[in-house]
Amino acid sequence: MTRTDDVASVMHVRVPAGLPEPAYREVLELLAEISPVVQALPPGAAVVELRGALRYFGVPAARLCERARVRSLARLSVDLRIGLAPTWALAATASARAPEHGGLVTVEPGQVAGFLAPLPVDALHGIGPAQAAALTDYGVHSVGMLAALPPATIQRVLGGRAGRLAADRARGIDPRPVTPRALPLSAAVRHRFERQEMDGAAVRARLLDLVVRLAATLRTRDQVARGLTLQLDFAAGARWSRTLRLPEAAAHDEDLRAAAYRLMDRAGLQRGRLVGLLVRAEDLVAAGAAAEQITFDHSREMRLRAEQAVDRANRRFGPGSVGPAALLHRAA
Repeated sequence: MTRTDDVASVMHVRVPAGLPEPAYREVLELLAEISPVVQALPPGAAVVELRGALRYFGVPAARLCERARVRSLARLSVDLRIGLAPTWALAATASARAPEHGGLVTVEPGQVAGFLAPLPVDALHGIGPAQAAALTDYGVHSVGMLAALPPATIQRVLGGRAGRLAADRARGIDPRPVTPRALPLSAAVRHRFERQEMDGAAVRARLLDLVVRLAATLRTRDQVARGLTLQLDFAAGARWSRTLRLPEAAAHDEDLRAAAYRLMDRAGLQRGRLVGLLVRAEDLVAAGAAAEQITFDHSREMRLRAEQAVDRANRRFGPGSVGPAALLHRAA
């Protein structure tokens, strides 16, 4: 599909420099909650097509960008630099202008020329240091000056293909589509406690919340997990992590909850003081590719039907609108 510039729907995301690879993958998982069309640009960026999400959520694209940033801060303590624009290169140029500590820069279709013109040539996405030096030697110091040149002149300075790309991007033109890569082989959710917690009702309730969120993410992506990892972070900086192989690939709340509770029991915390939890679904496969045993357990069938109803309600009214009573009781 060729990109058009009738709406700002491309979100380019930059994560903080040096972010560990597991945390980067968690950011990708978070972005996939907003739109399934996510293209990872490792090690520290991603580009997201929001057109389908605009129809699904019924809110402006800028609102979705802010939602992604707030969720990343709340769940991962990672602030994002986001650019929103009609095309990939323009969105990447915008995200580079966002504050270093995190923020959003939006370029609407009617603002493209005004946004690009005053920028130095090396601020244009795709222009490297050698190309910027060549343009500066030629007397071209801003993107506006670059856009005013005939494409043939730019090609003589930078070469054929590089010149064509620079001429197009200086005018806000970039026909590349966002191409989602294969879904990652794991999915993770985490929580940081506001104060140190010991194994008890508060920890179990938070673990249940993580499991429910993780299972819902897997079902949304039509994937199932063949393993589950629980990671416990302690106040003194110590970390405990174990992985449990599931008897059957699953994405149901009760299957993942049972595995998570077994892992928590194995930890034998006693008086360990927790500051964080992480639950990761491992060895993911497409739901249709996994064998599913036939069950004659009527109670389980009823619980799975209820789970489907909860998923429908949360899609309609927002994630977390319906969930386990234990979580709703604690929130109240």
